[in-house]
Amino acid sequence: MRKSIATVSVSGTLTEKLTAVAAAGFDGVEIFENDLLACPLPPEEIRARAADLGLTIDLYQPFRDFEGVPRARLRANLERAEHKFRLMRRLGADLLLVCSNVSPETIADDGLAAEHLRLLAERAAGHGIRVAYEALAWGRHVNEYLHAWNIVRQADHPSLGTCLDSFHILSRGSDPLGIEAIPGEKIFFLQLADAPLLAMDVLQWSRHHRCFPGQGGFDVAGLVRHALNAGYAGPLSLEVFNDHFRQAGTGRTARDGMRSLIALERQLQGVAHPSVPSGFAFVELSGTGSLNGVLPALGFARTGRHSGKPVELWSQGEARLLVNATGTGEHPEPGRARATGAEPGLVAIGLDSPDPGRAVAHAESLLSPVLPRERAPQDAPLHAVAAPDGTEIFFCDDAWLADFAPEGTGGTGSTGSTGITHIDHVALAQPPHYFDEALLFYRGVLGLQPQESLEVPDPYGLVRSRAMSTPQGSTPQGSTPQGSGVRMVLNLAQVGAGQPPPQHVALAGQDVLAVARRLRAEHPELLLPIPANYYDDLEARHDVPPELRELGVLYDRDAHGGAFLHLYTVTVGRVFFEIVQRIGGYAGYGAANAPIRLAAQHHGGRTEPPMMSE
Repeated sequence: MRKSIATVSVSGTLTEKLTAVAAAGFDGVEIFENDLLACPLPPEEIRARAADLGLTIDLYQPFRDFEGVPRARLRANLERAEHKFRLMRRLGADLLLVCSNVSPETIADDGLAAEHLRLLAERAAGHGIRVAYEALAWGRHVNEYLHAWNIVRQADHPSLGTCLDSFHILSRGSDPLGIEAIPGEKIFFLQLADAPLLAMDVLQWSRHHRCFPGQGGFDVAGLVRHALNAGYAGPLSLEVFNDHFRQAGTGRTARDGMRSLIALERQLQGVAHPSVPSGFAFVELSGTGSLNGVLPALGFARTGRHSGKPVELWSQGEARLLVNATGTGEHPEPGRARATGAEPGLVAIGLDSPDPGRAVAHAESLLSPVLPRERAPQDAPLHAVAAPDGTEIFFCDDAWLADFAPEGTGGTGSTGSTGITHIDHVALAQPPHYFDEALLFYRGVLGLQPQESLEVPDPYGLVRSRAMSTPQGSTPQGSTPQGSGVRMVLNLAQVGAGQPPPQHVALAGQDVLAVARRLRAEHPELLLPIPANYYDDLEARHDVPPELRELGVLYDRDAHGGAFLHLYTVTVGRVFFEIVQRIGGYAGYGAANAPIRLAAQHHGGRTEPPMMSE
């Protein structure tokens, strides 16, 4: 299907928007009136620029507060419309969006509204223009799409049809099944937007929190399916009002919008993800010295060195960590908050993929270009794409392990296994303007499914958090690492002076209490100190052993009787570790304890780790 986007959906000047929209691969645009009014170029030049870029102008919008008004106001509205029709002819647009009236002056009379819209359509037809009538969710008298359609049907003019907007329909909880009762040829236009599920005034919700399909909680695909069943044959067009999008890069947002429509189209076609990852192959960390003390304390052994790069492999069970001595990954992202020098930070994630080649091709088709990689002839042919925050995502089979020369079974610096079996999840801090983009990336490119969105209080702000997982990752697999799935947590925080939160790696352990006892005895400085007040409250709510308090282990329980034991290390550089134990089918992340962890980190959760001898 043809793909279009409203110019209001991206930042920049009108000419910048047109260039970015064309570069992202869109077929057409909706010209938002304010963008045109603020542009110094005449409509004819905008028309020519769009044509040169291969873009059609599919809609001019919006025309407000027209129908159901007193006679004197109607005359003024028709004169205003004539001006718009002349402008549209200069612009090369032949479809005008008319929003349902929100003015207190409007009269609750469907017959009068139909009469006025018919007059407008007659005038429009004289200019070769059609009119699409849309029910605003906050319209004074017309705020339901079927109500708008009934008025259009009553007006009965070939140049008058309806515009369906997924936000206006789904935000009110209307059943989109009724769309199939509208003749396809009378659905003149289809505008698409998703949104997080919020309990707030619908106008403010619309103006500030819309997002691209796949980034929110609406069933946009289901609505589009009803429109297609009705016979709609026009473009799929994005109309998004979003404060963060208005501040983000124009080209980047346009590409993200195109990614959302490609993913939506595949969903409508029933195309399954070709290679959903089955687990974590590795997590790559930058920096060396500090981690050489932390990893052995956690029971990791250095089991290999890369044959041609300063990268070490540290292993325990199926949990594998790469330590890159260069201080960054292979492709540092400009503007990304990363570790500098030898300061540890998370730079890359390797995912076990059933078919790495197909996974890479799928990522490219969703506008995630493969990152160039320096590779010696004998190196495994790994390919990576960049996540929105700059983290490199590798698609792997077991071949990558051959790049590392083994160092023996125990590994250098190992102090013995602590029973860690695999990587449970990874938490990634997101740049302020790209949280929604990251959600769509991990959903579309990797096939992860979003879970509940949470807001977690921080002593100096608020952290917005969203967990995502593969189907296997949403249900714990006990102590069996194979097929444990992938879990990722996306965090967005603006706290203090804007310092981004650290990344963290959660490791699944067979016995968290045993790990805690060992750390308490040998490396107490590595354990994040947890306030006694937390345990006073915990013991009042749950029957837990006093040893949790002594060891600094946190506890959570779900509604189904599942339990979660976890502990945190202090932050080293820009990364910290969590050891988790899932009991009885617990599938969460201990979110109830996140405010405690955040406060503890602010109160001294960063220290110099121990240095282990070779």
